[in-house]
Amino acid sequence: MPRRVIITFAVIGVLIFITEYYTFQALKIATKLKALKWVVLITSILIYVNFFYTIYSMDRGGGQTITFQWAFGWLLIALIPKIFIMLFLFGEDLFRGGQKVFSFFISETKPIGGRRKFLSQLALGIAAIPLASLLYGVSRGKFNYKVIKYQLKFKDLPKAFDGFTISHVTDIHSGSFDNKEKIQYGVDLINQQKSDMILFTGDIVNNFAYEMDEWVSMFSELKAPAGKYSILGNHDYGDYSDWKTPEDKKANFQAVKDIHPKIGFELLLNENRYIEKDGQKIALIGVENWGKGFNQAGDLEMASEGVAQDDFKILLSHDPSHWEYKVKQDDFNYQLTLSGHTHGLQFGIEIPGWIKWSPAKYVYKQWAGLYEEFGRYINVNRGFGYHAFPGRVGIWPEITVIELKKA
Repeated sequence: MPRRVIITFAVIGVLIFITEYYTFQALKIATKLKALKWVVLITSILIYVNFFYTIYSMDRGGGQTITFQWAFGWLLIALIPKIFIMLFLFGEDLFRGGQKVFSFFISETKPIGGRRKFLSQLALGIAAIPLASLLYGVSRGKFNYKVIKYQLKFKDLPKAFDGFTISHVTDIHSGSFDNKEKIQYGVDLINQQKSDMILFTGDIVNNFAYEMDEWVSMFSELKAPAGKYSILGNHDYGDYSDWKTPEDKKANFQAVKDIHPKIGFELLLNENRYIEKDGQKIALIGVENWGKGFNQAGDLEMASEGVAQDDFKILLSHDPSHWEYKVKQDDFNYQLTLSGHTHGLQFGIEIPGWIKWSPAKYVYKQWAGLYEEFGRYINVNRGFGYHAFPGRVGIWPEITVIELKKA
């Protein structure tokens, strides 16, 4: 086993031990139900054993399965609330330790009492918030679809496209789906927007083309009079699995690309199409995945071949880091870019007009929502599906509707 894997498991093991110790102490002091602390401890041990067994026994060539996602999800549910307890009570221990050192030198100091019941109860109360949020996230939050609407004005938009609407969808991740009724609701919600065009910006599967098999008929129901267009995301290349032969990976990649016409989408692979209306046109440009530090198959110059600099352009690029490092200052002037990829990390806090936070902001400068620089826009959709963690907490699945207006 690689050394870094051993170190990772050792760190996780130490974290689990410390959090369980503090949680056991808090339950012991704060509640009169003596059996509760043992029920929580035994349940947690079963969750940890299941997670490590799943990691140990999983087929490395099988990619990230639903079984793994749920094992990881239950790990987070068991661990994260206890981290809050640990941090709260560890702070108390630091204070008590400092007081003890102080009393060693000054005999007049009052003796230190044991852990206070009120603080243990407060720690448990605080931990209940992330616990409830995580449980909601895996049961209902991942299907809590939100329609977010923007009206964007451009001076160089052809007049014929004034009022033209686009539904932007991304990161379906069909390999994670486990509820047909809820997914059907999401698909119906896209159709209810009655947009002129539907654009999908990648990650139709987690890793394998067959993941989409039972969902093809459902997503084929999507309708848009001006067309449906799509691009690939990083997960569509099959890079997150160990393949028996290069030919197997190549065949899977072709099968992933073949999904798009099956559901009525025209897949753009570093190429462009003109959308015409009343004798005027806008350019739709789709690049393959371009990520900072990995899988830079996207070729902006190739994708824009034949497009004029003064054309109004909509760029589809899965990873928003492409916009940050290559697109936003490009002299060719890509007025609007649509991306996904980040999922907003499926965890965060968003209260419109008050707060917008997720750990994703420390990885991506543009991680969720609409951004504007140099007179150019990017919309980073929070994603339709979910991946790794089988839920969403505070960052809900999204359907973006953008109305283009002539300034």
